[in-house]
Amino acid sequence: MTTSEDRSPARRGAARMDARKVVKPLRSIAIFGAVGALVAAVALPAYAASKPADASATVQQLAAVDAQSLVVASQTTAAPVDRGTFSATTPEEIEKKKAEEAAAARAAALASTASAGSRSFDIGNYALVSPGSGEVRYPLPLGSYKVTRTLGGAHNGADMVSPQGTPIYAATAGVVRVSSESYYGYGVGVVIDGVVGGQRVETTYGHMTYGSRQVQVGESVAAGQLIGFVGSTGRSTANHLHFEVKVSGGLVEPIAWLSANAG
Repeated sequence: MTTSEDRSPARRGAARMDARKVVKPLRSIAIFGAVGALVAAVALPAYAASKPADASATVQQLAAVDAQSLVVASQTTAAPVDRGTFSATTPEEIEKKKAEEAAAARAAALASTASAGSRSFDIGNYALVSPGSGEVRYPLPLGSYKVTRTLGGAHNGADMVSPQGTPIYAATAGVVRVSSESYYGYGVGVVIDGVVGGQRVETTYGHMTYGSRQVQVGESVAAGQLIGFVGSTGRSTANHLHFEVKVSGGLVEPIAWLSANAG
């Protein structure tokens, strides 16, 4: 039963104050709850995005999920680049192929020219064998040459000046070791290995006319046999025969050796 004291203004004011004290904590709790929910809404997607993939997932499975194709470098094959008749994969290889084919073509042309020249060169009425009967012969006909330089310094032989086309004969019998249209500074040259008086004798004939060689490598020749014709090829400024003689591997003065042994 309510009394008059319960309805007094003082008691009603106290009741309202007590109600406000209860509402304030509830309001704070509600605010904190709303803030927490907002933070969770922002943080959870970011956390989900940065969460590591399941350790049991394989690279193939991930690739299947992404639906992307990956080409491994070791599985690819470079297609050859074709440049006319050259098949290569880089510009360097193409240039190398070109150089190799050009060198082969030059060598083939030189060999063909040398071979054809040796067969077609007109030897005229020259004797195929020089006069004499000894195992050493003069490489040029007597009276057809003049010696202008001999062994000495860096010069390894004798220069026997003679008109172009003068026949050249093998000074000794032997086997042709060199027969070339381009034998270093000798130009068109021939080298013959022989034996004289039980000693090994090597004779060299340089600066012959192009295409005039009458012997080939490996061929056996007789002393005095025609082997070529005087010219001015290689390091030469006039028609002459450069004649060298080595006895047992050592150089000797060619003119003196001829005078002592030719007959």
